[in-house]
Amino acid sequence: MTHRATPGQTVGPFFGYALPYPGDNHLVPPGSPGAVRLHGAVRDGEGNPVPDALIEIWQPGPDGAVVRSAGSLRRDGFTFTGWGRASTDAAGHYSLSTLRPGGEVPFFAVTVFARGLLDRLFTRAYLPGADLGAFPADRRDTLRAREESTGYRFDIRLQGEGETVFLRFPGHRAD
Repeated sequence: MTHRATPGQTVGPFFGYALPYPGDNHLVPPGSPGAVRLHGAVRDGEGNPVPDALIEIWQPGPDGAVVRSAGSLRRDGFTFTGWGRASTDAAGHYSLSTLRPGGEVPFFAVTVFARGLLDRLFTRAYLPGADLGAFPADRRDTLRAREESTGYRFDIRLQGEGETVFLRFPGHRAD
């Protein structure tokens, strides 16, 4: 039997009902010692909110070490796994409760899944003060999380003016 190629499909929108699970956006329970909030909005090229995006983060622990604890899908309330996901709401907003990442250049690795994308997008949310000299000066702010009293805000613009810098890794398609 010969198989024919099928048309390409986008990675969404189905996130709001297919992928969330209890505690997915709480890498640590809110109010835990050292807990910070990472939040922001996902916007399209026109600046409109994307209400059906899914954001995933990976991060080192506060000591800067890569976390190797299992349990992200069944949170126990005290084991920090360094991974979480959050769906956007009708205003395109997402929010995660986590710990401040440590290390020489602390950052959150961010993956974006959204309607219209043929593959996920990768970016990073660097904490204030990080040296981003490897990136063009006029684009660095799209990689910086802004400090707030309860944590950090990181807005994501999928395209257009102020588009977030997206990264490509070995083996990742760039369509």
